[in-house]
Amino acid sequence: MKKYSKDPEAIAALSPEQYHITQESGTEYPGSGEYLHEQASGLYVDVVSGEPLFLSTEKFDAGCGWPSFSRPVCDAFIKEIEDGSRGMKRIEVRSLHADSHLGHVFNDGPQERGGLRYCINSAALRFVPREAMAEEGYTDYLAQLEAQEKLSAVP
Repeated sequence: MKKYSKDPEAIAALSPEQYHITQESGTEYPGSGEYLHEQASGLYVDVVSGEPLFLSTEKFDAGCGWPSFSRPVCDAFIKEIEDGSRGMKRIEVRSLHADSHLGHVFNDGPQERGGLRYCINSAALRFVPREAMAEEGYTDYLAQLEAQEKLSAVP
């Protein structure tokens, strides 16, 4: 299995916005994220470590201003932490190995998909298109993506 870590070189290469969001638990402005309207087939990974986080098949339009996903590609790469900041009770979502702040998870997602909405900052993600997944070492997730796409194509 590929090893993922909080890479100092990757952190140094982050834009100021990516740094603020992933390392200082910031939030991008609603509607401003690069991947909000992305509809291509592929995998979203942690911008710092490359940890696989979400498949495009789990993405949906929640109308909230941030990319939303119904579940992570692998629960083992996600940490959920109680967050009482800003006077709200929320569950923060962080990547396991890089400890990047990703966003929050809420219980108002589509019921037919399990009821969760992972509301994620685009700046915390890097999108790997389906065509590049094998080349970048995400072959196992390519098979999972293709299986889910086949399931969703069945009437």
